[in-house]
Amino acid sequence: MINTYIGAEVIISPLGKNLVENFAATRENRSGISLVEGAGFNKNAIYLSQISAVHTFQSLIADALMQVKAEIDPEIFSSERTILIISSTKGALAQDINDQFSSSVAFIRREFALKNQPLVISNACVSGVLSINVACNLIKSGIYDHAIVAGCDLLSDFVIYGFQSLFAMSDQPCAPFDAERNGITMGEGCSAVVVSGSYDIFSQAPLNLLQGTTANDANHISGPSRTGEGLYRTVKKTLEMNGLAVKDIDFISAHGTATIYNDEMESVAFDRLGLNQVPMNSMKGYFGHTLGAAGVIETAISMSMMREGVLIKSLGFKQQGTSKELNIIQQNTTAELNTILKTASGFGGGNASLVIQKR
Repeated sequence: MINTYIGAEVIISPLGKNLVENFAATRENRSGISLVEGAGFNKNAIYLSQISAVHTFQSLIADALMQVKAEIDPEIFSSERTILIISSTKGALAQDINDQFSSSVAFIRREFALKNQPLVISNACVSGVLSINVACNLIKSGIYDHAIVAGCDLLSDFVIYGFQSLFAMSDQPCAPFDAERNGITMGEGCSAVVVSGSYDIFSQAPLNLLQGTTANDANHISGPSRTGEGLYRTVKKTLEMNGLAVKDIDFISAHGTATIYNDEMESVAFDRLGLNQVPMNSMKGYFGHTLGAAGVIETAISMSMMREGVLIKSLGFKQQGTSKELNIIQQNTTAELNTILKTASGFGGGNASLVIQKR
């Protein structure tokens, strides 16, 4: 069996232009969420996590990939044994509503002299975790030696108005798992990681990426299963596949959108799994919900937590707000993190999970 390693993490968000700045902000419990005037459907002010600098979908991905290139053997980019996987829900929708990916993907392929056509994975909010799992599977199967995963999503009227039409937007910065939560806060950002079967391509020691899984609860196009069936199944399968028990998990990076139904569903699933006492957070209070980028951003932050030995508090959480009690992190705490679980859930009933371990 081929070992898979994950490293060379990059994050670009309202909190910073690289991983160091973003992790420093989260460690200081600073949020990228702010009140943006005139951004709502009726030109009302709404809370968003929005990058202030001028950017486009392709420019953010290009910036992230340039940072990745500095963290690995640069010849990896032009190798026939390397695949780029782009995780996104909407791509460059504001630039081309008919085809939001083709021109950006073509630009990135030319700019970085990629031998293989990049793969775009767009499966709602599980896209990021799903893309990392696909990368892992492609390496383990021997189809490729290296996979670069870049997750990116931008705010647009289509995205903002769409979530407003579902009455899913919070009138305050989102508060995942809190009793007073009332919806999501949208965000934008870009993140990248490298998955490889080779340990020595990284400038900084990578971590072990274990094989992850997905499951679909087939409940509703936009509503999660009340029993948490999809999340329960993917986590159970991921743990069993890797020979792990509940006691082996040191930390869970949950999806935690701060909607009434999503957070409740997660609490039910984690309770069914016996994981409700494992320290857990949601990073949505820092970055907002970045859709297809969320799974990659939150994985990258979790890796920094593991490297630095710290549990980051779940911003916005004050009082237990789900029927099943969860061990939500309320203060930054030093901890030895050897095995972490990352989960994601999304529209269409999708759920995904992965595990990262120290070497």
